[in-house]
Amino acid sequence: MKVAYIFATQRHNVSYVLAKMILPQLEENRHGVDVAGMFFFEDNNYVLVKGNPIGERLHKVAKAKGMLLMGCDQCCYEREIADKLFDGVPIGCFPDLYKALSGNMPDQVITL
Repeated sequence: MKVAYIFATQRHNVSYVLAKMILPQLEENRHGVDVAGMFFFEDNNYVLVKGNPIGERLHKVAKAKGMLLMGCDQCCYEREIADKLFDGVPIGCFPDLYKALSGNMPDQVITL
């Protein structure tokens, strides 16, 4: 099964759920499902900025597994970080996300 994660809420999602639960499982190949991609809203986009320690780990895993990482375009532009993201990380809106995932469509989308 393939899943995609949408990090939509602020409270502890990236710093706890992603960094301490999902990411270690992905790094250790024990997550149990394939992750097609992750889409980030609001301040969660800061994880995609070069130099972010969680982002460094996530970017490495994403490259190795062919996993899409994408930031919300409006959120990235409002925070003035659109040009500071890891190489190869696109920004966009839902139509862009659907298109980017169309070749690796998830079976489930999980919003955190």
